[in-house]
Amino acid sequence: MLVFNCTNAQPLTFLLTGIPGLRSAQIWISIPFCILYVVAVSGNCLILLVVLQERSLHEPMYYFLSMLSATDLSLSLCTLSTTLGVFWFEAREINLNACIAQMFFLHGFTFMESGVLLAMAFDRFVAICDPLRYSSILTNARIAQIGVSVLIRNVAVMLPVVLFVKRLSFCSSLVLSHSYCYHVDLIQLSCTDNRINSILGLFALFSTTGFDCPCILLSYILIIRSVLSIASSEGQQKAFNTCISHITAVAIFYIPLISLSLVHRYGHSAPPFVHTVMANVFLLIPPVLNPVIYSVKTKPIQKAIIKILIQRKCQI
Repeated sequence: MLVFNCTNAQPLTFLLTGIPGLRSAQIWISIPFCILYVVAVSGNCLILLVVLQERSLHEPMYYFLSMLSATDLSLSLCTLSTTLGVFWFEAREINLNACIAQMFFLHGFTFMESGVLLAMAFDRFVAICDPLRYSSILTNARIAQIGVSVLIRNVAVMLPVVLFVKRLSFCSSLVLSHSYCYHVDLIQLSCTDNRINSILGLFALFSTTGFDCPCILLSYILIIRSVLSIASSEGQQKAFNTCISHITAVAIFYIPLISLSLVHRYGHSAPPFVHTVMANVFLLIPPVLNPVIYSVKTKPIQKAIIKILIQRKCQI
Protein backbone atom coordinates (compact mmCIF):
# COMPACT_ATOMS: atom_id res chain seq x y z
CA MET A 1 0.00 0.00 0.00
CA LEU A 2 1.33 3.40 -1.01
CA VAL A 3 2.02 5.71 1.96
CA PHE A 4 2.67 9.45 1.80
CA ASN A 5 4.43 11.38 4.54
CA CYS A 6 3.67 15.01 5.32
CA THR A 7 7.37 15.83 5.60
CA ASN A 8 8.06 15.06 1.91
CA ALA A 9 9.24 18.00 -0.21
CA GLN A 10 6.29 17.71 -2.57
CA PRO A 11 3.02 18.51 -0.77
CA LEU A 12 0.23 15.96 -0.84
CA THR A 13 -2.89 16.65 -2.87
CA PHE A 14 -6.32 15.73 -1.50
CA LEU A 15 -9.61 15.55 -3.40
CA LEU A 16 -12.61 17.45 -2.08
CA THR A 17 -16.15 16.10 -2.54
CA GLY A 18 -19.35 17.92 -3.46
CA ILE A 19 -22.67 16.15 -2.86
CA PRO A 20 -22.11 12.35 -3.01
CA GLY A 21 -24.39 10.62 -5.50
CA LEU A 22 -25.61 13.90 -6.98
CA ARG A 23 -22.59 14.89 -9.04
CA SER A 24 -24.58 15.50 -12.23
CA ALA A 25 -26.90 17.91 -10.40
CA GLN A 26 -24.17 19.85 -8.57
CA ILE A 27 -24.40 22.89 -10.86
CA TRP A 28 -28.06 23.28 -9.87
CA ILE A 29 -27.40 22.51 -6.21
CA SER A 30 -24.76 25.25 -6.25
CA ILE A 31 -27.42 27.93 -6.91
CA PRO A 32 -28.99 27.89 -3.40
CA PHE A 33 -25.49 27.60 -1.89
CA CYS A 34 -24.37 30.64 -3.87
CA ILE A 35 -27.45 32.60 -2.73
CA LEU A 36 -26.75 31.64 0.90
CA TYR A 37 -23.12 32.79 0.60
CA VAL A 38 -24.21 36.11 -0.93
CA VAL A 39 -26.76 36.66 1.87
CA ALA A 40 -24.21 35.73 4.54
CA VAL A 41 -21.45 37.98 3.20
CA SER A 42 -23.66 40.98 2.37
CA GLY A 43 -25.71 40.68 5.60
CA ASN A 44 -22.71 40.57 7.89
CA CYS A 45 -20.94 43.36 5.97
CA LEU A 46 -24.08 45.48 6.40
CA ILE A 47 -24.16 44.87 10.17
CA LEU A 48 -20.47 45.82 10.45
CA LEU A 49 -21.01 48.96 8.36
CA VAL A 50 -24.04 50.01 10.42
CA VAL A 51 -22.28 49.55 13.79
CA LEU A 52 -19.18 51.35 12.51
CA GLN A 53 -21.01 54.37 11.08
CA GLU A 54 -23.88 54.86 13.55
CA ARG A 55 -22.56 56.50 16.73
CA SER A 56 -25.69 55.59 18.71
CA LEU A 57 -24.68 51.92 18.30
CA HIS A 58 -21.27 52.41 19.90
CA GLU A 59 -22.32 50.41 22.96
CA PRO A 60 -21.14 47.05 24.39
CA MET A 61 -24.07 45.04 23.01
CA TYR A 62 -23.40 46.23 19.45
CA TYR A 63 -19.63 45.88 19.76
CA PHE A 64 -20.20 42.20 20.57
CA LEU A 65 -22.67 41.99 17.67
CA SER A 66 -19.99 43.35 15.33
CA MET A 67 -17.59 40.66 16.65
CA LEU A 68 -20.23 38.04 15.85
CA SER A 69 -20.71 39.45 12.33
CA ALA A 70 -16.95 39.57 11.70
CA THR A 71 -16.67 35.94 12.82
CA ASP A 72 -19.62 34.85 10.65
CA LEU A 73 -18.18 36.71 7.68
CA SER A 74 -14.78 35.05 8.14
CA LEU A 75 -16.39 31.63 8.59
CA SER A 76 -18.27 32.05 5.29
CA LEU A 77 -15.24 33.28 3.37
CA CYS A 78 -12.91 30.47 4.50
CA THR A 79 -15.08 27.81 2.78
CA LEU A 80 -16.56 29.84 -0.09
CA SER A 81 -13.74 29.30 -2.60
CA THR A 82 -13.45 25.53 -2.21
CA THR A 83 -17.20 24.84 -1.98
CA LEU A 84 -18.18 26.87 -5.06
CA GLY A 85 -15.00 25.72 -6.83
CA VAL A 86 -16.08 22.09 -6.42
CA PHE A 87 -19.68 22.79 -7.47
CA TRP A 88 -18.96 25.06 -10.46
CA PHE A 89 -15.57 24.03 -11.86
CA GLU A 90 -14.95 20.52 -10.46
CA ALA A 91 -11.85 22.06 -8.82
CA ARG A 92 -11.47 19.26 -6.29
CA GLU A 93 -7.71 19.28 -5.66
CA ILE A 94 -6.26 20.91 -2.56
CA ASN A 95 -2.73 20.45 -1.24
CA LEU A 96 -2.01 19.50 2.35
CA ASN A 97 -0.76 22.92 3.49
CA ALA A 98 -3.81 24.71 2.06
CA CYS A 99 -6.05 22.04 3.60
CA ILE A 100 -4.48 22.46 7.04
CA ALA A 101 -4.75 26.26 6.77
CA GLN A 102 -8.44 26.02 5.87
CA MET A 103 -9.02 23.55 8.71
CA PHE A 104 -7.29 25.93 11.17
CA PHE A 105 -9.47 28.90 10.19
CA LEU A 106 -12.66 26.85 9.84
CA HIS A 107 -12.47 25.34 13.32
CA GLY A 108 -10.90 28.49 14.79
CA PHE A 109 -13.75 30.75 13.65
CA THR A 110 -16.30 28.16 14.76
CA PHE A 111 -14.80 28.13 18.25
CA MET A 112 -14.53 31.93 18.15
CA GLU A 113 -18.26 32.22 17.41
CA SER A 114 -18.95 30.12 20.49
CA GLY A 115 -16.73 32.43 22.56
CA VAL A 116 -18.44 35.56 21.19
CA LEU A 117 -21.87 34.10 22.02
CA LEU A 118 -20.62 33.53 25.58
CA ALA A 119 -19.42 37.16 25.74
CA MET A 120 -22.85 38.31 24.50
CA ALA A 121 -24.52 36.19 27.20
CA PHE A 122 -22.32 37.90 29.79
CA ASP A 123 -23.34 41.27 28.33
CA ARG A 124 -27.06 40.41 28.73
CA PHE A 125 -26.42 39.03 32.23
CA VAL A 126 -24.78 42.28 33.41
CA ALA A 127 -27.40 44.46 31.65
CA ILE A 128 -30.32 42.68 33.36
CA CYS A 129 -28.88 41.51 36.69
CA ASP A 130 -26.62 44.47 37.48
CA PRO A 131 -27.76 47.39 35.27
CA LEU A 132 -26.36 50.14 37.50
CA ARG A 133 -22.79 48.86 37.00
CA TYR A 134 -23.22 47.94 33.34
CA SER A 135 -21.20 50.84 31.89
CA SER A 136 -18.47 50.52 34.53
CA ILE A 137 -18.08 46.74 34.04
CA LEU A 138 -18.24 46.63 30.22
CA THR A 139 -15.86 49.43 29.35
CA ASN A 140 -14.30 49.68 25.87
CA ALA A 141 -11.01 48.38 27.26
CA ARG A 142 -12.70 45.35 28.85
CA ILE A 143 -14.62 44.57 25.66
CA ALA A 144 -11.32 44.66 23.74
CA GLN A 145 -9.76 42.35 26.35
CA ILE A 146 -12.64 39.88 25.98
CA GLY A 147 -12.25 39.88 22.19
CA VAL A 148 -8.48 39.35 22.37
CA SER A 149 -8.93 36.59 24.99
CA VAL A 150 -11.35 34.70 22.74
CA LEU A 151 -8.88 35.01 19.85
CA ILE A 152 -5.90 33.85 21.92
CA ARG A 153 -7.86 30.87 23.29
CA ASN A 154 -8.74 29.72 19.78
CA VAL A 155 -5.18 30.01 18.50
CA ALA A 156 -3.89 28.18 21.60
CA VAL A 157 -6.24 25.20 21.19
CA MET A 158 -5.88 24.98 17.40
CA LEU A 159 -2.08 25.21 17.08
CA PRO A 160 -1.41 21.75 18.61
CA VAL A 161 -4.17 20.27 16.43
CA VAL A 162 -2.50 21.68 13.29
CA LEU A 163 1.04 20.72 14.31
CA PHE A 164 0.08 17.10 14.99
CA VAL A 165 -1.76 16.82 11.66
CA LYS A 166 1.53 17.78 9.96
CA ARG A 167 3.15 14.71 11.56
CA LEU A 168 0.70 12.22 10.02
CA SER A 169 1.34 9.95 7.04
CA PHE A 170 -1.44 9.28 4.56
CA CYS A 171 -2.42 6.29 2.43
CA SER A 172 -3.19 6.24 -1.27
CA SER A 173 -6.85 7.09 -0.59
CA LEU A 174 -6.84 10.89 -0.31
CA VAL A 175 -10.52 11.64 -0.98
CA LEU A 176 -12.16 13.89 1.63
CA SER A 177 -15.90 13.62 2.24
CA HIS A 178 -16.67 17.38 2.24
CA SER A 179 -16.08 20.38 -0.01
CA TYR A 180 -13.73 21.79 2.64
CA CYS A 181 -11.11 20.41 5.04
CA TYR A 182 -12.56 19.07 8.28
CA HIS A 183 -10.28 17.79 11.07
CA VAL A 184 -12.03 14.46 11.72
CA ASP A 185 -12.33 13.84 7.99
CA LEU A 186 -8.62 14.51 7.42
CA ILE A 187 -7.17 12.38 10.23
CA GLN A 188 -9.35 9.41 9.26
CA LEU A 189 -7.33 9.14 6.02
CA SER A 190 -4.10 8.68 7.98
CA CYS A 191 -2.23 5.38 7.89
CA THR A 192 -0.47 6.12 11.17
CA ASP A 193 -1.81 6.15 14.71
CA ASN A 194 -4.12 9.18 15.01
CA ARG A 195 -5.23 8.74 18.63
CA ILE A 196 -3.29 11.82 19.76
CA ASN A 197 -4.98 13.83 17.00
CA SER A 198 -8.41 12.60 18.12
CA ILE A 199 -7.63 13.49 21.75
CA LEU A 200 -6.40 16.97 20.75
CA GLY A 201 -9.52 17.50 18.62
CA LEU A 202 -11.80 16.50 21.49
CA PHE A 203 -9.82 18.69 23.91
CA ALA A 204 -10.18 21.67 21.53
CA LEU A 205 -13.94 21.02 21.26
CA PHE A 206 -14.59 20.59 25.00
CA SER A 207 -12.32 23.50 26.05
CA THR A 208 -14.23 25.88 23.76
CA THR A 209 -17.83 24.98 22.89
CA GLY A 210 -17.97 22.40 25.68
CA PHE A 211 -17.10 25.13 28.20
CA ASP A 212 -19.08 27.96 26.58
CA CYS A 213 -22.42 26.17 26.24
CA PRO A 214 -22.91 25.38 29.99
CA CYS A 215 -21.78 28.92 30.86
CA ILE A 216 -24.36 30.41 28.48
CA LEU A 217 -27.02 28.14 29.98
CA LEU A 218 -26.02 29.20 33.52
CA SER A 219 -26.14 32.89 32.58
CA TYR A 220 -29.69 32.51 31.29
CA ILE A 221 -30.78 30.63 34.39
CA LEU A 222 -29.54 33.62 36.42
CA ILE A 223 -31.15 36.06 33.97
CA ILE A 224 -34.53 34.26 34.18
CA ARG A 225 -34.35 34.26 37.98
CA SER A 226 -33.61 37.99 37.96
CA VAL A 227 -36.37 38.77 35.44
CA LEU A 228 -38.97 36.82 37.40
CA SER A 229 -38.17 38.96 40.45
CA ILE A 230 -39.32 42.07 38.55
CA ALA A 231 -42.74 43.07 39.85
CA SER A 232 -44.39 44.34 36.68
CA SER A 233 -45.17 42.05 33.75
CA GLU A 234 -44.27 44.91 31.39
CA GLY A 235 -40.79 45.07 32.92
CA GLN A 236 -40.39 41.32 32.60
CA GLN A 237 -41.40 41.39 28.93
CA LYS A 238 -39.03 44.26 28.19
CA ALA A 239 -36.15 42.40 29.86
CA PHE A 240 -36.90 39.19 27.95
CA ASN A 241 -37.18 41.08 24.64
CA THR A 242 -33.57 42.26 24.96
CA CYS A 243 -32.46 38.61 25.05
CA ILE A 244 -34.56 37.12 22.24
CA SER A 245 -32.07 37.84 19.44
CA HIS A 246 -29.18 36.36 21.40
CA ILE A 247 -31.14 33.26 22.46
CA THR A 248 -32.05 32.67 18.80
CA ALA A 249 -28.40 33.12 17.73
CA VAL A 250 -27.31 30.59 20.38
CA ALA A 251 -29.96 28.12 19.20
CA ILE A 252 -29.04 28.32 15.49
CA PHE A 253 -25.37 27.80 16.37
CA TYR A 254 -25.58 24.94 18.90
CA ILE A 255 -28.56 22.95 17.53
CA PRO A 256 -26.94 22.28 14.10
CA LEU A 257 -23.60 21.60 15.86
CA ILE A 258 -25.14 18.99 18.16
CA SER A 259 -27.22 17.52 15.30
CA LEU A 260 -24.11 17.20 13.09
CA SER A 261 -22.21 15.47 15.89
CA LEU A 262 -25.07 12.99 16.41
CA VAL A 263 -25.32 12.26 12.68
CA HIS A 264 -21.56 11.65 12.42
CA ARG A 265 -21.59 9.38 15.47
CA TYR A 266 -24.85 7.46 15.08
CA GLY A 267 -26.02 8.04 11.51
CA HIS A 268 -23.79 5.50 9.76
CA SER A 269 -26.80 4.04 7.93
CA ALA A 270 -27.80 7.45 6.53
CA PRO A 271 -26.90 8.17 2.86
CA PRO A 272 -23.56 10.01 2.44
CA PHE A 273 -25.25 13.12 1.04
CA VAL A 274 -27.11 13.58 4.37
CA HIS A 275 -23.77 14.05 6.20
CA THR A 276 -22.55 16.48 3.53
CA VAL A 277 -25.73 18.57 3.43
CA MET A 278 -25.85 18.80 7.25
CA ALA A 279 -22.18 19.82 7.38
CA ASN A 280 -22.79 22.64 4.89
CA VAL A 281 -26.00 23.68 6.66
CA PHE A 282 -24.10 23.89 9.96
CA LEU A 283 -21.56 26.25 8.39
CA LEU A 284 -24.02 28.46 6.50
CA ILE A 285 -27.11 28.76 8.71
CA PRO A 286 -25.60 30.93 11.51
CA PRO A 287 -23.86 33.42 9.13
CA VAL A 288 -27.05 33.70 7.03
CA LEU A 289 -29.58 33.98 9.85
CA ASN A 290 -27.72 36.06 12.46
CA PRO A 291 -27.84 39.34 10.45
CA VAL A 292 -31.51 38.69 9.60
CA ILE A 293 -32.42 38.00 13.25
CA TYR A 294 -30.67 41.10 14.60
CA SER A 295 -32.05 43.27 11.79
CA VAL A 296 -35.63 42.13 12.46
CA LYS A 297 -35.58 41.84 16.26
CA THR A 298 -33.36 44.81 17.20
CA LYS A 299 -35.03 48.19 16.56
CA PRO A 300 -31.84 50.34 16.81
CA ILE A 301 -30.24 48.15 14.11
CA GLN A 302 -33.40 48.46 11.97
CA LYS A 303 -33.40 52.26 12.28
CA ALA A 304 -29.68 52.50 11.56
CA ILE A 305 -29.98 50.31 8.42
CA ILE A 306 -32.92 52.38 7.12
CA LYS A 307 -31.02 55.60 7.86
CA ILE A 308 -27.93 54.45 5.96
CA LEU A 309 -29.99 53.20 3.00
CA ILE A 310 -31.84 56.53 2.79
CA GLN A 311 -28.51 58.44 2.93
CA ARG A 312 -27.08 56.25 0.14
CA LYS A 313 -30.21 56.77 -1.95
CA CYS A 314 -30.04 60.55 -1.49
CA GLN A 315 -26.37 60.58 -2.53
CA ILE A 316 -27.28 58.74 -5.74
